[in-house]
Amino acid sequence: MRMLWVYFLMLSSCCFAQTGENMSEKILILYLSRTNNTKTVAELIHRRIGGDLVALELENPYPKNYRAIVDQVAEENRTGYLPPLKTQVDIDKYDTIFIGFPTWGMQLPPPMKSFLNHQDIKGKTIAPFNTNGGYGLGSTVKTIRKLCPESEVLKVFSVRGGSERDGVYLAIKGDRKVKVEELLESWLDEIQISK
Repeated sequence: MRMLWVYFLMLSSCCFAQTGENMSEKILILYLSRTNNTKTVAELIHRRIGGDLVALELENPYPKNYRAIVDQVAEENRTGYLPPLKTQVDIDKYDTIFIGFPTWGMQLPPPMKSFLNHQDIKGKTIAPFNTNGGYGLGSTVKTIRKLCPESEVLKVFSVRGGSERDGVYLAIKGDRKVKVEELLESWLDEIQISK
Protein backbone atom coordinates (compact mmCIF):
# COMPACT_ATOMS: atom_id res chain seq x y z
CA MET A 1 0.00 0.00 0.00
CA ARG A 2 2.83 2.36 0.86
CA MET A 3 4.47 1.84 -2.57
CA LEU A 4 1.18 2.64 -4.26
CA TRP A 5 0.94 5.90 -2.27
CA VAL A 6 4.54 6.90 -3.17
CA TYR A 7 3.80 6.15 -6.84
CA PHE A 8 0.65 8.30 -6.66
CA LEU A 9 2.60 11.23 -5.14
CA MET A 10 5.31 11.01 -7.80
CA LEU A 11 2.74 10.88 -10.58
CA SER A 12 0.78 13.80 -9.11
CA SER A 13 3.81 16.07 -8.74
CA CYS A 14 4.92 15.25 -12.28
CA CYS A 15 1.51 16.08 -13.73
CA PHE A 16 1.14 19.28 -11.72
CA ALA A 17 4.59 20.47 -12.75
CA GLN A 18 3.81 19.91 -16.41
CA THR A 19 0.49 21.68 -16.14
CA GLY A 20 2.11 24.67 -14.41
CA GLU A 21 4.80 24.97 -17.05
CA ASN A 22 2.35 24.79 -19.94
CA MET A 23 -0.01 27.34 -18.40
CA SER A 24 2.55 30.02 -17.62
CA GLU A 25 3.80 31.97 -20.59
CA LYS A 26 6.98 33.92 -19.83
CA ILE A 27 6.45 37.64 -20.29
CA LEU A 28 9.06 40.40 -20.48
CA ILE A 29 8.03 44.04 -20.10
CA LEU A 30 10.99 46.05 -21.38
CA TYR A 31 10.79 49.82 -21.43
CA LEU A 32 12.79 52.96 -22.14
CA SER A 33 11.69 56.05 -20.23
CA ARG A 34 13.16 59.49 -19.75
CA THR A 35 10.36 61.37 -17.97
CA ASN A 36 8.81 58.27 -16.32
CA ASN A 37 5.62 58.25 -18.43
CA THR A 38 6.58 55.07 -20.29
CA LYS A 39 7.82 53.60 -16.99
CA THR A 40 4.40 54.30 -15.45
CA VAL A 41 2.62 52.51 -18.32
CA ALA A 42 5.07 49.58 -18.00
CA GLU A 43 4.31 49.33 -14.27
CA LEU A 44 0.56 49.36 -14.94
CA ILE A 45 0.98 46.50 -17.44
CA HIS A 46 3.15 44.61 -14.97
CA ARG A 47 0.58 45.02 -12.21
CA ARG A 48 -2.12 43.63 -14.50
CA ILE A 49 -0.31 40.65 -16.08
CA GLY A 50 2.90 40.02 -14.15
CA GLY A 51 6.09 38.98 -15.93
CA ASP A 52 9.56 40.50 -15.63
CA LEU A 53 9.79 44.30 -15.64
CA VAL A 54 13.11 45.60 -17.03
CA ALA A 55 14.30 49.16 -17.70
CA LEU A 56 16.43 49.56 -20.84
CA GLU A 57 19.62 51.36 -19.80
CA LEU A 58 22.59 52.62 -21.81
CA GLU A 59 26.24 52.01 -21.02
CA ASN A 60 26.72 55.77 -21.44
CA PRO A 61 23.54 57.55 -20.32
CA TYR A 62 22.13 60.39 -22.38
CA PRO A 63 22.76 63.95 -21.15
CA LYS A 64 20.23 65.46 -18.74
CA ASN A 65 19.88 68.62 -20.84
CA TYR A 66 16.92 68.36 -23.21
CA ARG A 67 18.54 70.22 -26.13
CA ALA A 68 21.70 68.11 -25.83
CA ILE A 69 19.77 64.82 -25.95
CA VAL A 70 17.68 66.00 -28.91
CA ASP A 71 20.87 66.83 -30.84
CA GLN A 72 22.56 63.53 -29.88
CA VAL A 73 19.53 61.41 -30.84
CA ALA A 74 19.16 63.29 -34.14
CA GLU A 75 22.80 62.50 -34.94
CA GLU A 76 22.38 58.84 -33.94
CA ASN A 77 19.30 58.56 -36.16
CA ARG A 78 21.11 60.28 -39.05
CA THR A 79 24.14 57.99 -38.88
CA GLY A 80 22.35 54.78 -37.81
CA TYR A 81 24.43 54.61 -34.63
CA LEU A 82 23.18 52.02 -32.14
CA PRO A 83 24.26 52.90 -28.61
CA PRO A 84 25.69 50.09 -26.47
CA LEU A 85 23.33 48.89 -23.77
CA LYS A 86 23.99 48.23 -20.10
CA THR A 87 20.82 46.12 -19.85
CA GLN A 88 21.32 42.44 -20.66
CA VAL A 89 18.34 40.11 -21.12
CA ASP A 90 18.18 36.35 -21.70
CA ILE A 91 15.54 36.64 -24.41
CA ASP A 92 15.20 32.86 -24.76
CA LYS A 93 13.29 32.82 -21.45
CA TYR A 94 10.37 34.76 -22.93
CA ASP A 95 7.50 34.07 -25.31
CA THR A 96 5.89 37.52 -25.22
CA ILE A 97 7.83 40.78 -25.12
CA PHE A 98 6.18 44.08 -24.28
CA ILE A 99 8.33 46.86 -25.73
CA GLY A 100 7.69 50.30 -24.23
CA PHE A 101 9.16 53.46 -25.68
CA PRO A 102 8.59 57.18 -26.13
CA THR A 103 8.50 58.70 -29.61
CA TRP A 104 11.75 60.63 -30.14
CA GLY A 105 12.01 62.78 -33.26
CA MET A 106 9.04 60.84 -34.71
CA GLN A 107 11.18 57.68 -34.59
CA LEU A 108 11.88 54.66 -32.41
CA PRO A 109 14.58 55.72 -29.91
CA PRO A 110 18.09 54.48 -30.81
CA PRO A 111 18.44 52.39 -27.60
CA MET A 112 15.32 50.40 -28.55
CA LYS A 113 16.66 49.95 -32.10
CA SER A 114 19.90 48.73 -30.53
CA PHE A 115 18.07 46.19 -28.36
CA LEU A 116 15.98 44.82 -31.26
CA ASN A 117 19.05 44.64 -33.52
CA HIS A 118 21.05 42.61 -31.03
CA GLN A 119 18.42 40.07 -29.98
CA ASP A 120 17.17 36.95 -31.69
CA ILE A 121 13.44 37.50 -31.29
CA LYS A 122 12.35 35.21 -34.09
CA GLY A 123 9.03 33.58 -33.25
CA LYS A 124 8.29 35.86 -30.29
CA THR A 125 5.10 37.84 -29.78
CA ILE A 126 5.82 41.58 -29.58
CA ALA A 127 3.36 43.92 -27.84
CA PRO A 128 4.50 47.53 -28.39
CA PHE A 129 3.40 50.36 -26.11
CA ASN A 130 4.20 54.02 -26.52
CA THR A 131 4.01 57.42 -24.89
CA ASN A 132 4.43 60.60 -26.88
CA GLY A 133 4.24 64.36 -26.59
CA GLY A 134 1.13 64.63 -28.71
CA TYR A 135 2.54 63.99 -32.17
CA GLY A 136 1.83 60.28 -32.20
CA LEU A 137 3.82 57.22 -33.21
CA GLY A 138 5.72 58.52 -36.23
CA SER A 139 7.62 55.65 -37.86
CA THR A 140 8.08 53.65 -34.64
CA VAL A 141 5.82 50.69 -35.44
CA LYS A 142 7.13 50.45 -39.00
CA THR A 143 10.67 50.21 -37.57
CA ILE A 144 9.64 47.54 -35.05
CA ARG A 145 8.08 45.46 -37.83
CA LYS A 146 11.24 45.87 -39.92
CA LEU A 147 13.49 44.81 -37.02
CA CYS A 148 11.20 41.91 -36.02
CA PRO A 149 10.26 40.36 -39.39
CA GLU A 150 9.79 36.85 -38.03
CA SER A 151 7.83 37.84 -34.93
CA GLU A 152 4.15 38.52 -34.44
CA VAL A 153 3.82 42.26 -33.78
CA LEU A 154 0.52 43.00 -32.07
CA LYS A 155 -1.52 46.20 -32.17
CA VAL A 156 0.33 49.06 -30.48
CA PHE A 157 -0.91 50.90 -27.40
CA SER A 158 -0.14 54.61 -27.65
CA VAL A 159 -1.03 57.40 -25.24
CA ARG A 160 0.01 60.98 -24.70
CA GLY A 161 2.61 61.38 -21.99
CA GLY A 162 4.61 64.48 -21.12
CA SER A 163 6.25 67.08 -23.31
CA GLU A 164 9.75 67.64 -22.02
CA ARG A 165 10.30 70.43 -24.54
CA ASP A 166 7.45 72.33 -22.88
CA GLY A 167 8.52 71.51 -19.33
CA VAL A 168 5.79 68.88 -18.83
CA TYR A 169 7.46 65.78 -17.43
CA LEU A 170 5.44 63.08 -15.66
CA ALA A 171 1.91 63.59 -17.04
CA ILE A 172 0.53 60.10 -16.35
CA LYS A 173 -0.46 60.58 -12.71
CA GLY A 174 -3.61 61.16 -10.66
CA ASP A 175 -6.83 61.07 -12.68
CA ARG A 176 -4.85 60.79 -15.93
CA LYS A 177 -3.19 57.61 -14.65
CA VAL A 178 -6.59 56.10 -13.83
CA LYS A 179 -7.81 56.85 -17.38
CA VAL A 180 -4.64 55.40 -18.93
CA GLU A 181 -5.09 52.25 -16.83
CA GLU A 182 -8.63 51.85 -18.19
CA LEU A 183 -7.37 52.25 -21.76
CA LEU A 184 -4.59 49.73 -21.06
CA GLU A 185 -7.03 47.15 -19.76
CA SER A 186 -9.09 47.45 -22.95
CA TRP A 187 -5.94 47.06 -25.05
CA LEU A 188 -4.75 44.01 -23.12
CA ASP A 189 -8.18 42.43 -23.54
CA GLU A 190 -8.11 43.22 -27.27
CA ILE A 191 -4.69 41.68 -27.83
CA GLN A 192 -5.76 38.79 -25.57
CA ILE A 193 -2.95 38.90 -23.06
CA SER A 194 -3.96 38.52 -19.46
CA LYS A 195 -2.70 37.05 -16.21
